[in-house]
Amino acid sequence: MPEPTWKPFSQAAHGHLSRADKVMLMPASAFAFPRARKEPMTDATHVRDAMARFNQVGDVTDAERDLAFANFQKAARHFDIQMKETDWHQFGT
Repeated sequence: MPEPTWKPFSQAAHGHLSRADKVMLMPASAFAFPRARKEPMTDATHVRDAMARFNQVGDVTDAERDLAFANFQKAARHFDIQMKETDWHQFGT
């Protein structure tokens, strides 16, 4: 399992910006898939949404899915979300 790269990020200071501009300003560490900058996880709702859409993310490798899963686990702990999955292959089953 890779070391997670996810770090908490608050968009509160950027409330006046459009969603697209906010996403552009986010560090890669705010995303489940940092290289692809897919699935931002800035709060509990976004973490749950990212996990629900995991199987819909395209153009990523299995290694990136491993990293995303590690990032989900770290973000879930931070936002006190209970995960039943112990491996990314369990998403969507």
